[in-house]
Amino acid sequence: MTRPIVGPVVGAEFLDRLLADPAVHLVVADVRWYLDGRDGRAAFTERHIPGAVWVDLDAHLAAHGAPATEGRHPLPDPAVFAASMAALGIGDDTVVVAYDDTGGLSAGRLVVMLRMLGRAAALLDGGLGAWVAAGRTTADAVAGVERPQGGRVVVFTPTPWPGDRLASADDAARQGAEGRPLIDARPLERFTGEVAVIDPRPGHIPGARSAPWSAVLGEGARFRPVDELVAYYSGLGVQAGTEVIASCGSGVSACMNVLAMEHAGFAPPRLFVASWSGWASDPARPAETGPGR
Repeated sequence: MTRPIVGPVVGAEFLDRLLADPAVHLVVADVRWYLDGRDGRAAFTERHIPGAVWVDLDAHLAAHGAPATEGRHPLPDPAVFAASMAALGIGDDTVVVAYDDTGGLSAGRLVVMLRMLGRAAALLDGGLGAWVAAGRTTADAVAGVERPQGGRVVVFTPTPWPGDRLASADDAARQGAEGRPLIDARPLERFTGEVAVIDPRPGHIPGARSAPWSAVLGEGARFRPVDELVAYYSGLGVQAGTEVIASCGSGVSACMNVLAMEHAGFAPPRLFVASWSGWASDPARPAETGPGR
């Protein structure tokens, strides 16, 4: 099996080529998950890319029973994550293309987790909507939900989460206090504290900058052109070599900024996985409201 080099974001045409290449072990991952509680598995059952597997963000991409200060979606133990990936047919040499129906809000989490471990993974630009708009077919659960593995043994080696790709609460506090880019992917009304629907308390980390995950998307929920992304992040104080920390509510939507920055040619920012849900659960951590920087 060969494992081609893939960027963080790929289009339907690139996925077509991977699907047609028998030398590539490919898994297409449907990672639909909704903050409002809608059933991602039901959405998958109704319609998905043929051969895709459904990935449960809560079950496969997050730990359980962690202290509140670790946030709603802490990273799973490496051995647990490896077992989950292998059960989904994802091995060390697998190429993964993940999608959802929001442009990457939830699918980006899987892509970032795999890429930070050195695995080949990409987000399908525009997600399921772009796939359908391009005239591709879809399937339902009756038509089959997995691409045949051909009897191969799938091994995903447990690998520690790399410390240089992650940030702690103390790292985030220093980043904000020193005026370096600490970007928050939550919608603006949650960042300012006007709305606190799911957060422990309103506001944001002092010194953070609002960078809503949806701002990196343009027409058809596809990523904006690279030159526009470069200008956007430059406006947030990001330049070549700038150390950036990405946060959000629980380390999920922040992955859109991680992928968008890499797609635009910047170094991927460090991910503060606990994000605001973890920060705000610690009463000793201050909260800032209003528009911020």
